[in-house]
Order: sequence, then structure tokens, then C-alpha cells
Amino acid sequence: MKKFINSVDTMLAESLDGFAAAHADIVLLGPERKFVRRRTPNANKVALISGGGSGHEPLHAGFVGIGMLDAACPGQIFTSPTPDQVVEAAAAVGGKAGVLFIVKNYAGDRMNFEMAAEIFDGPAATVMTNDDVAVEKSTYSSGRRGVAGTLVVEKIVGAAAEQGMDLNACTALGAEVNEKTRSLGVALTSCTVPAAGTPTFTLGADEMEMGVGIHGEPGRERVSLVSADAVAEQMVNAIVTDFDHHASGNVLLFVNGFGGTPAIELYLMYNAARRLLEKRSFAVARSLVGSYVTSLEMAGCSISVTQLDAKLTALWDDHVHTAALRW
Repeated sequence: MKKFINSVDTMLAESLDGFAAAHADIVLLGPERKFVRRRTPNANKVALISGGGSGHEPLHAGFVGIGMLDAACPGQIFTSPTPDQVVEAAAAVGGKAGVLFIVKNYAGDRMNFEMAAEIFDGPAATVMTNDDVAVEKSTYSSGRRGVAGTLVVEKIVGAAAEQGMDLNACTALGAEVNEKTRSLGVALTSCTVPAAGTPTFTLGADEMEMGVGIHGEPGRERVSLVSADAVAEQMVNAIVTDFDHHASGNVLLFVNGFGGTPAIELYLMYNAARRLLEKRSFAVARSLVGSYVTSLEMAGCSISVTQLDAKLTALWDDHVHTAALRW
């Protein structure tokens, strides 16, 4: 295992210290590094809180700031944050408008955020993301997994909360965006969790994992490596098929890298996916390409498609200023 690391036990703490120092104009670390919060909180708006296991950076701490999250709770690598982390974050950033928890549909995340919502003394609601079309059930989740589409929910609901939308409306909006989003990932290599020291799984030189999860968990099937156009076609077909068969119109196309794939390949995949969507009566009205929801150093990517209307497009376009996303 070759990684820039001093100790497995201190890796997350040292990384969080570096993140907070590098982006001190945007974020602050909470006590004992239990959460990352906005440096300039707005007590009059609905506070958005998310989190999950580390190793997916910049998700979620990189999306704390104006127009997205008010706080993020980092667990150990690929391990859910604890309920007390979530409660303390909610107490630090929540106000009279309430707190909205945005939770990826993984068993640990779901359980710990549910416990936190029960403990938290204030108005709170939850949006669960489950945009992954790869599998209906996995070892990690009951039902579909929440993956890269979580970013889309956080951005659009974050804009709405910044504009003053109330808790009930933000919750309904988050559910709407999640319902209009589909994602699928493919891995070319595994990743290595530092505590394990060995790759999570092994792929042959001519194999790829179609439908892989963001922790390296298995997907639909292990298949032979084919051309980028053929990979994109498999992914787009699965996504489009999962939408209503008569679906069309404007969409956001988000091509996300898993940490080990260079930008030149991600843009190539975006180009292929865009052409395929346009052949199927979708118009790519908005785009995002880059490594935003990663799996340590895994090589591969995911494709996410979100159906857009005028309201969602305007919220996507609204001002955002975070460490990892800003316009």
C-alpha cells in the first residue's frame, strides 16, 4: 500500500485539520473535529446537514458553505458518523427554521441519522437519497444506494434554503430532486482502505465492475473491458430505462470520477454520454464533470442524470460558494 499517511489512527484528523486551514474563509471545525460547519452561519434559514464515511472527498465537507450545506459530519473512512456528531452539528447550526438531514441510503448512515433526529431538540426532517440504479438491495443498504446524485440534492435544496424556503418545502424539494435523479457507476480498479492495507476487490486486466458502489461494493455484474463508447452506452441505457419510457426534455448530466480517473477520461465519457442522451430526446441543459463523490483512489466513474424544469434549473444555477463547488 502506497499512500501519503503518517498513521491510520490519525489520518482523518490530520486531513480535517488541513482542510479547515486551507478553507478557513469558508469553514470551521467543530469541537473534537466532530463536524465541519459554515464560518458565516445564517440562523434564519433551514440548516442543511449531511455526512457519511470519509474517503469520498470532497463529499460532504467540501460542500459546506453558502448555497449548500451548513454542516457536514465525517465518519472514519467508509464508516458512518455517530449520532452524537450529528446532534452536535445540528445544535451548532440549527435555528428556529429547523434542520434538514440529507442522508445517503446506507444502513449505517440511515440508522445513525435517524437516532440523531430523535435526540435532537428542535424541528427536523430527513431526505434520503437513493439514486443508484445498479441494484435494488446490497449488503450496505436496504433498497437503492445513495451515491453521486446526493450532490445534486444538496446543491438544489441548499439554494432553496438560502432563499428562505421553509423546512416542509425544502424536504419536499429534496424528495423531488432525488426522484428525478438516476446514477450508475463503473469501476476499472479497486480502492485500498488504509486500515485494511489491501484492495477491497480484485479485477483482472480485462475486467470492470458495472454498477459498483462508492465503497467498492459489487454492482450489477463483472464484465469485460470494452471501449469508452460501449461503457457509456451500457450506463446511459440503464439510467434511461429506469426513467419513465416516455421521458424526455432538459437534464443535468453529471459525470463523476471515483478518485483515480484523470479529467481527460471523464470529459471523454461526458462527450459519449451527452451524445447518447441527445439521441434519446434529452437535452443536456446543465453539466458537471469532475471528481466530487470519490472512493479513495478507485479508477472509474459514475454518470448521473437529473430531469430539470425551470424551477430546478434556476436553483441549480443559483450562487454557491464552497471549497469544492462554486459559481
